[in-house]
Amino acid sequence: MRVKICGITNLEDALIAIEAGADALGFVFYPPSPRYVTPQKAKEIANKLPPFVERVGLFVNETKENIEEICRECGMSLAQLHFEVDEEFLDSLAIKALPVVRAKKKEDILRFGDRYRLVDAFVQEYGGVGKRVALEWFDGIECSKIILAGGLTPQNIQEVKTYDFYGVDVSSGVEASKGKKDPQKVRDFIKKAKFE
Repeated sequence: MRVKICGITNLEDALIAIEAGADALGFVFYPPSPRYVTPQKAKEIANKLPPFVERVGLFVNETKENIEEICRECGMSLAQLHFEVDEEFLDSLAIKALPVVRAKKKEDILRFGDRYRLVDAFVQEYGGVGKRVALEWFDGIECSKIILAGGLTPQNIQEVKTYDFYGVDVSSGVEASKGKKDPQKVRDFIKKAKFE
């Protein structure tokens, strides 16, 4: 199972996550978020990362042009879209995009069924508050293209492994404080998700 550590705001946290085995790092380009990082800062961090690590830019209610420009400027390899988009919008982007399903009910998780997608619990704040999607919603569902987010921690990551998700995405569950990761929590989360 692949692991994305989201809400990266500094190089130290990024390198700890990579060393622990993270497949992807997430950079939040949404100013109201306590984990917001400026494009300039994200670029500085991304330029110092080793190869073969996915760099994901997270966007909320942004235009196609801004998404493409920020991703290009900052060396992002993927755009994660936390707002209502359709297939046409996704196909129009010059960068590969990951739609986010903010699930309110079981049927929501079937949206974008032919695409890789991130499924998160619906919250007004666009994530980062530790709310979980009901795991029973995934019973009997093909999960190989789903990345699960929302409320994951080193303590509960084992519960989701039986569903064969493509990956998991964690932010607040491995923090010491908002925007600062706890190195031990990061290591424990990745170890349990990938190696145990």
